[in-house]
Amino acid sequence: MGTHPVEFVGMIGASYYSEAALPTGPLVDHPYLEDFARAYDDGGFDWTLVPYSSGAPESTQLAAWVLARTERLKVMLAHRPGVVHPVNAARTFATLDQLSHGRLGIHFLAGSDAEQQREGDYLDKDTRYARAAEYIRILRRVWSGAGPFDHEGEFYRFTGFESRVRPAGAILLSVGGSSDAAHRLGGAEADIFGLWGEPLADTAEQIAAVNRYADDAGRPHPRIWVSFRPIIAPTDALAWERAEEILGGIERHHVRVSTTGGPSPQNVGSQRLLSIAARGERHDRALWTATAAATNAAGASTALVGSPETVAAALLDYVDIGCDVLSIRGYDPLRDARDLGREVLPLVRGELACRGGEDPA
Repeated sequence: MGTHPVEFVGMIGASYYSEAALPTGPLVDHPYLEDFARAYDDGGFDWTLVPYSSGAPESTQLAAWVLARTERLKVMLAHRPGVVHPVNAARTFATLDQLSHGRLGIHFLAGSDAEQQREGDYLDKDTRYARAAEYIRILRRVWSGAGPFDHEGEFYRFTGFESRVRPAGAILLSVGGSSDAAHRLGGAEADIFGLWGEPLADTAEQIAAVNRYADDAGRPHPRIWVSFRPIIAPTDALAWERAEEILGGIERHHVRVSTTGGPSPQNVGSQRLLSIAARGERHDRALWTATAAATNAAGASTALVGSPETVAAALLDYVDIGCDVLSIRGYDPLRDARDLGREVLPLVRGELACRGGEDPA
């Protein structure tokens, strides 16, 4: 285990959405969103991710709403450099961090070609990662409060900028991805690096790649965030029955196209998940890849299947290889948020407390 406490992350949407079912309700469903935020806050989650999509409700506004209606929950706000100028983003994020008493983090996305082009961004993916590095450095310089400064870089130029608002604390910056460009950016610039749920050996290889880039940059290794879609029931057998029901729902309702807008995903993370699924459906203690294959790996989609005890043990396997930020969200989002908070988080935290490294509360 590392020096940081293990933290749990959910993901919140403005209305009901699951790959395994048809959408219901309005696009912004206030009662559902209120219940969802409360489930995470009351259930002991440390963070919720607020995702980004070009046509969805605006993520910064949604993050502000969630932060205003929770007491301890932190928000990891997904953000795509290139849509908003970094000096504007620096003020926006610092203001939101002040209003929430230091409960904001930022998760940087390179985006897919199709999604970026919908918002007028035609850079290729490797160039987008290079731009993100410059963007992150500008944010950190603005937040340092060192006074007005000029900047002339590859992607941004401005003169005499200074922000009077600074974050309440240190806003943690996260990067995710599976490509070499993502590993390089994460190692060189990120506090947290995000991975989709792969088998333990594959995950360890990616962690090592990120850490090598951090070493090359003379930086501490970023914390590792790994994402799963747990499917739990009182027993392992019942969990596998539920898993098959969810898979049937995905096959009936999910549109099998990738996030790039075509039949074959271009991003390395999705390619890796599909390759792992082709190797077999079940890996390690509880990892199941059939859901990734059924969704064309359009996002975090691999499941951990089993009883709460089995899933907790599987999560601890990832803690043991260096993952201390655990993203767990189900295919029935609100129900699973409540069940995971009640049945899985206490088991993981209790075991870590027995090891002497965590407070089970």
